[in-house]
Amino acid sequence: MENQKLKSMKLAKMAMLVAISIVLVMIIHFPIFPAVAFLEYDPADIPILIGTFAFGPLAGILLTAVVSVLQGLTVSAASGAYGIIMHLFATTALVTVSGLIYRKHKTKKTAVIGLIAGTIAMAVVMFFANMMVTPLFTGMPLAAIMKLMPFIVLFNIVKAGINSIVTFIVYKRISPFLHK
Repeated sequence: MENQKLKSMKLAKMAMLVAISIVLVMIIHFPIFPAVAFLEYDPADIPILIGTFAFGPLAGILLTAVVSVLQGLTVSAASGAYGIIMHLFATTALVTVSGLIYRKHKTKKTAVIGLIAGTIAMAVVMFFANMMVTPLFTGMPLAAIMKLMPFIVLFNIVKAGINSIVTFIVYKRISPFLHK
C-alpha cells in the first residue's frame, strides 16, 4: 500500500512538471536569431530537466515524450508532427545525457558536467536531425538547411544553455518538495 502511494505521488509530481512545462511555453517563446525566426526559445525543458534530476533519466524521457506530444497538439500545434519529433530528439538528448551523468554522483559538480554534456549532446543530435528530418517536413533542400546550420547549432546551444543554467539555479530549492 505504501509503495502504491509513493508511486502515485511521483506520478502526480511528474504531471505537475508537465503542466508547468506547457504553461511556460504558452507564456514564454521568442526567436533568438532573426535569420531563423522559426527557431524559438522556450523554457519547456526546465521542468523536464528538474524531473530528470529528481526522478532519473527514464523519467526525463517520459516527461519529454508527454510534453512533446501535448505541446505539439496545443500551444505549438502549427509545427505539428515536425515540432513533436524535433522536440523529442532535442530534449531526449539533453535529459538523457544530463540525467545519466547526474545520477551517478548527485553533486553540484556533476550537475554542471551533466548539463554541459547534455547541451553539447542536444546540439550534435539536432545537427543531424535537421539534416534528416527537416527536408522531409519542409521540402527545403539539404543545401539550404546547411546554410542555416550555424544558426541551428548556435540556437540549440543557447536554448539548452539557458535552460541548463536556470535548472542549476532552481533545482536544489525545488528538490526537497519533489522528494517529500
